[in-house]
Parts: sequence; C-alpha cells; structure tokens
Amino acid sequence: MAFVFFALALPVEAAAIFGWLRPFLTTTFDWFFLGAANIFVIFCLFLIVSPWGRVRLGGKDAKPDYGYVGWFAMLFAAGMGIGLMFFGVLEPVYHMAISEPLGVPSPIAADGTIIPENVEAARAMGLAATIFHWGLHPWAIYAVVALALALFTFNKGLPLTIRSAFYPIFGERVWGWTGHVIDTLAVFATLFGLATSLGFGAQQANAGLAHIFGIPNSISVQVILIAGITAIALISVLRGLDGGVKRLSELNMGLAALLLLFVLFVGPTVTILGDFVAGIGAYATNLLGLSNPIGREDTGYSQGWTAFYWAWWISWSPFVGMFIARVSRGRTVREFIICVLLIPSMVCVLWMAVFGGTAIDQVLTDPLNSAVKANVIDSYSPEISLFAMLEGLPLASLTSIIGIVLVIVFFVTSSDSGSLVIDTITAGGKVNAPVPQRVFWCTFEGAVAIVLLIGGGLSALQAMVISTGLPFTVVLLLMCWAIIRGLMTESR
Repeated sequence: MAFVFFALALPVEAAAIFGWLRPFLTTTFDWFFLGAANIFVIFCLFLIVSPWGRVRLGGKDAKPDYGYVGWFAMLFAAGMGIGLMFFGVLEPVYHMAISEPLGVPSPIAADGTIIPENVEAARAMGLAATIFHWGLHPWAIYAVVALALALFTFNKGLPLTIRSAFYPIFGERVWGWTGHVIDTLAVFATLFGLATSLGFGAQQANAGLAHIFGIPNSISVQVILIAGITAIALISVLRGLDGGVKRLSELNMGLAALLLLFVLFVGPTVTILGDFVAGIGAYATNLLGLSNPIGREDTGYSQGWTAFYWAWWISWSPFVGMFIARVSRGRTVREFIICVLLIPSMVCVLWMAVFGGTAIDQVLTDPLNSAVKANVIDSYSPEISLFAMLEGLPLASLTSIIGIVLVIVFFVTSSDSGSLVIDTITAGGKVNAPVPQRVFWCTFEGAVAIVLLIGGGLSALQAMVISTGLPFTVVLLLMCWAIIRGLMTESR
C-alpha cells in the first residue's frame, strides 16, 4: 500500500526512478540472470534421467487429479497467455530486423529495402531468438518451483507455501523470520510479475479496441479496462479453481487454437511450416550462444530482452509454480518435468512460428505496405503488432475481435490464478483461505498494475519485475538444493 500511495502521490519522481532502475539492473546483473537460468535447465534435465524421476508426487498410490487435456490447458493458460498475445508477432520481427542476436545482420536496409543475402539467416535467427525466450529456460524456472512445492506439500505433508520447500535447509526456522522473508519475497515477486502482465494485456486490449472501434488509446482507457477485467476476475475467484480457472483455461485453449489454425491456413502455410522446422533447428544450433552469460556483444538482445525475460519468468515462478503444483498431484517427477518442459515449449514454438512467421513474411514480401513493418520497425508500437499482422489477412475485423477477447480472457485467468496463489502464500499455505482475503488480493493486483501504468508505463512495469526477480533468483537457486535433499529422503 505504501508503494501504491508513493506512485500515485509522486508520479514524476516515481517515473524517474522506474526509468533508471530497469537499465541499471539489466546491465549490471545480466550475467547473473542468464547463468541462473542455465542452471535451472541443467537441473531439470538431470532429474529426468536420474533414479529420482520415479518418485510420484503425492505418494506411490496417488492418482492424477486432472486428465492430460485439462492439465495442459491450465499449464499453458496460466503460464504465458498474455505474453504470447503481446509478443507473438512483435518479437520475431524485432529480432530479425533490429536487435541482431549473436551479430546476425538485419535483412532490412536503412532505406527500407530488402537485402536478399541476409534474409535466410536473419529470418531463422529471429525465430530462434524468440523461441529461446519462450522455450526450455522459462519452463525450467517454473518446473523448479512447482516441483519443490508439490514434493514438500503432497509427499511431506507441509503447507502449500514457498517456505515449505526450504525445510531441508533451514529446518524449523522456516516457521519463523527466515520463512517470513522467503514468503514475503514470493508475494512481492508474484504481485509485480502479475502487474506487468496485466499492464501488457490492458495496453494490447486498448490498442485492439482503438484499431477496430476507434476508442482512444490512452492511460485512462487502460485503467478502466484493468478495473473492469479485475471485476470479472473476482467472479471467477469466487467460483474457485475448478469452476473458474479450469473452465476459463479451456475456453482460452479453444479460442487460441481457433485463431492459430486460421492464421496457419489463411496465411502462407508452406512458409509457416518451413519456419517452424527452421526455427527449431536454428534454436538448437544457437542455444549455447544465446545462453552465454559472459562477454556478449549483442547487449541490445541479451540485456534489453533476455535479462528482462528471465527476471519476469522468475517473478512469475511463485504464481505459476504454485498453480502447476496444485494441479499436478499423482504425476511422477519424470513425467512432470518432461510434460512441463516440452509440451508448453512446443506450443510456444508453434505459436511463434505461425504468428511471427506470418508477420515476417508480410514484412519481407511487401516492406513498403506492411502494417507490421510500420508499427514494429519504423515506429515501435508493440501493443498494435498483433492487429497489424491480422490486418494483412482476410476477415481482419473478426479475427481482431477474437484477439481482443483472447487477451481479456487470458487477463482474467492470470488475475484469478494469481490471486489464488498470493492468497495461499499469505494465508500460510491454506488452500481454502477466506474468500474476502482472496477478493482483496485480486483487487490489489489490479491496483498495482494501474499505479505502475500511471507512474511510468511499460518502463515502470519492467523495472519493478526485474527488481523483485533479482533477489528471488537466489531463492530459486537454493530451492534446487532443497529439492535434491527432499528427493533423497523420499527415495529412501
């Protein structure tokens, strides 16, 4: 509440602080974020092949609470919904034409013409650099938190809260100030991670409404959107996990699949399928280079994008990790990690290939008339990029409306799921905490998103997510050791 009052009472000072904070943290600690994310991937791959992979979450006789379809829908919708809508078109085009990851040159000259000899490599790298941010690394971060919570809650009988994962390290001290600090960090990280996503969602929904209906694209409209969608999320909160989040997640999956199939078959289908294969190949080939935390020359990419993304995913990890843990009882460790790593990663790759590949094709085929080039490369307007791509396809008004609905439903799902998670942490691990408390957190998430937008826009959202992601990275590294200790006793 002190933070909210500061941002509202002193918006100029708050905007100045937010504007300074993000570049300072990403340039100073980029090596730490990149190195830690690499450790999480290696750790998950190790658990898959280790004998501990046979351990079943919930005990050897536990049965899964949800089937694969419902489980995958909740993994996908809670983990990256709004982000895919916001960055699915923007990021592949931006990396191909502007950020030049690993020094791969742009295929677009200063006068807007195409440089043919640069097209193939830049196109593949644009997709590979995007897949890197949405593939194994973020889902490994989520998997670490989710596995720790599921193991110590379902197998050890401890409360469903972040501090429980540290019992093997700190013992009974997790119920004192040591645990209070861990859970408080988790709440702040989750709150600002969610606020960032809600801010992105509000800006994109506003851009879509402006694009189709001429509604003004302004902070005032975005504040109204956040307030209205938060009110809808409250209804879902009151309905609970099965009645609210699960059904909304399945609705998301249906709408997202419908939009994806439309773009795939109406857009340049053969090119998209080629991009899907080429993107995976380029990702595998350049994975080590993109993961390198030391001596990078492509700082616009590694600091401006990767360091921010890893901080964002780490901030989201208590939220997504706890949510995944709650719906994953009955899975073995091996099944859990393989599914959490691979299934959502492949969905993200397909999404980027379809939406990003179509946008890239529009830019390279007709650069002078491409709405994507005008809104991403010529004038950086990230919130309009999806609708600019749809403008180049048939039924643009209808698909843009579906896109807005998807953003809003993802928005509601994230707010609903996040309030459930924060409520559980602040209630000491109680899964069925008092409903008024859950309502408070759902409302307060919207308030934080609003004051961040007022106090500095995108830079404020990104600055706060990085500032909370930094200390929580240390928490996640310690969590890996706690998981090993827990699995050792479980196997015995």
